[in-house]
Amino acid sequence: MEMALETINRMMRDCALCPRRCHADRTSGKTGFCGEGAEVAAARAALHFWEEPCICGNRGSGAVFFSGCNLQCVFCQNHDIALGKRGRGLSLERLSRIFLELQEKGAVNINLVTAGHFLPQVCLALQMAKSTGLTIPVVYNSSGYENVSSLRMLEGLVDIYLPDLKYRSPQLSALYSHAPDYFEKASSAIAEMFRQVGRPVLSPDSGLMEKGVIVRHLLLPGCAGDSKRILRYLHDTYGNDIYVSIMNQYTPLAHLKRMPEFARSSLTRPVTEEEYARVLDFADRIGIEKGYMQEGGTAAESFIPAFDGEGL
Repeated sequence: MEMALETINRMMRDCALCPRRCHADRTSGKTGFCGEGAEVAAARAALHFWEEPCICGNRGSGAVFFSGCNLQCVFCQNHDIALGKRGRGLSLERLSRIFLELQEKGAVNINLVTAGHFLPQVCLALQMAKSTGLTIPVVYNSSGYENVSSLRMLEGLVDIYLPDLKYRSPQLSALYSHAPDYFEKASSAIAEMFRQVGRPVLSPDSGLMEKGVIVRHLLLPGCAGDSKRILRYLHDTYGNDIYVSIMNQYTPLAHLKRMPEFARSSLTRPVTEEEYARVLDFADRIGIEKGYMQEGGTAAESFIPAFDGEGL
């Protein structure tokens, strides 16, 4: 335990966990691009029912929403916690206990939402929880903007990877997420995730995923062409050895209209039915079989949970 804590402190003193490689000394109160120091912070830990059916089932996924983010997309529906405006500090002992409490509440898995900037601490908390009774699968829910070297810390601790693959275009990723290298880093990260857990395994009884990778792609308004390039890449690379979740739930939040560079952009409107239909038709034509789609008008703030400290 003492050796593990010293390793965490060493990594936090010169943080290079994510592709930003800020080298911030997070132990001294400084923060990197993620906006967080060395203490784990989260905004909510509760049963969550808005994931893919094989992730949340009927009982809900035990989602822990961590504060801060190393990507901070301008359109982020969780921008309050991504910018570190919500959340409270947690000891590793408390985080470990939260995992066990979610299991006791009937969660079908532990869902780590945007935990990459706290990876060493989360790994230790998972080890502690597993040594004291945590048995349900662990889901790593990520923007995809990860370092492969950091992801290797999760090997053997995570059963299911749930990364985004947001952009193929470096121009889009630079404009919307300040990360022109997004596709390069995210595609390498997904390859590492697949190496660790392999092809999907679903329970024959419940239909819940026990192991595997689901790559999420959120269609952005006006960006159907980039979405097709993403889907082509995923299918050419992995075939049907992964699941692909194609989402239309993009929600234009009010703050975008107050940003001069985006006030008149397509980001201020929802995705149209025609845009989404074109992308789904393309996925079908190229042979994607293991996929999820969303039905109806899903662009709504009902997809945004209350970051009120529940469960912490």
